[in-house]
Amino acid sequence: MSILGWILIGLIAGALAKAILPGRQGGGWIATLVLGVVGALVGGFIGNTLFDVGLKEFWSIQTWLVATGGAIVVLLVWGMITKNRKA
Repeated sequence: MSILGWILIGLIAGALAKAILPGRQGGGWIATLVLGVVGALVGGFIGNTLFDVGLKEFWSIQTWLVATGGAIVVLLVWGMITKNRKA
């Protein structure tokens, strides 16, 4: 996949993760993009290691599910890290 593909997947996967786990995550589209790209990498690593399922092609539903699942995991971990921080 190209860099533009990773950016697009990251932006959409991050937005989906924020929609699935609503709360006070904050951040604009750049934070959502970073969340999604990191989530796609984490999801791809976890999926490939545990279930032999990784990131395939851009239009593959497997890629989108793995990227969104990874973004949800990253969002949950980020929420636990910043839980006691006052806004």
